Amino acid sequence: MYIDTHCHLSKEYYDDINKVIEENKLNNIDKMIVSGCEKNSIREVIDIINKYDLVYATIGYHPDQINIVTDKDIEDLEEVIKSNQKIVGIGEIGLDYHYDSNNKTAQKKLFEKQLKLAEKLSLPVVIHSRDATKDTIDILKKYRLKGIIHCFSGSLETANIYIKMGYKLGIGGVLTFKNSKLHEVVENISLKDIVLETDSPYLTPEPYRGKINSSKYIPVIAEKIANIKHISLKEVSELTNKNCYELFDLDR
Repeated sequence: MYIDTHCHLSKEYYDDINKVIEENKLNNIDKMIVSGCEKNSIREVIDIINKYDLVYATIGYHPDQINIVTDKDIEDLEEVIKSNQKIVGIGEIGLDYHYDSNNKTAQKKLFEKQLKLAEKLSLPVVIHSRDATKDTIDILKKYRLKGIIHCFSGSLETANIYIKMGYKLGIGGVLTFKNSKLHEVVENISLKDIVLETDSPYLTPEPYRGKINSSKYIPVIAEKIANIKHISLKEVSELTNKNCYELFDLDR
């Protein structure tokens, strides 16, 4: 059985969420952690986790939300988290300088507000970092938190910095891409530092690229890791699940 630690499950992407859930079960997906990272998706995610036993959530504001998120929204976020035990972390939050690097200060402020909330509530965080590695690391060093570096695609040096700080690396479909160098990282770090994720509906793994992604493809990612590390699928499943349970309270 497998856990997808990061996916986006929404009517925006899927016509029939119930069908998606059932397909995931048939493909040995035991639990899914859905990310709600903007106002509308947070509301939808809460409805989903209340309906399906195997679905949990992390919620928070993605850096692309900086122009609309207020201090009141952060206060409300805290209340929503406190009111639902199936919200198991804060994320995805972080920094993204890929499209706009002129708002770095605003992004950092929003990021730190949510990291402070995670400390206050003793919750893990799911970190989005794109073209912002140094600032992400410098900010995370200020806080005593644990969590996942979502959709990690950096160097082995960067991987080891995050791991030393106590973070797990979220490994997904990018690992299967022909031009990906991520296999070099996976080969040289311990499995205890890896969790599985899809980021569905995005980043569908080979050989299914071109189709909408789903948690049902987690076994494809696990098989790639097993081949790289010359271990069994059972080992990948058991240890990555153990890593998830070290981060998240998934028993409620």
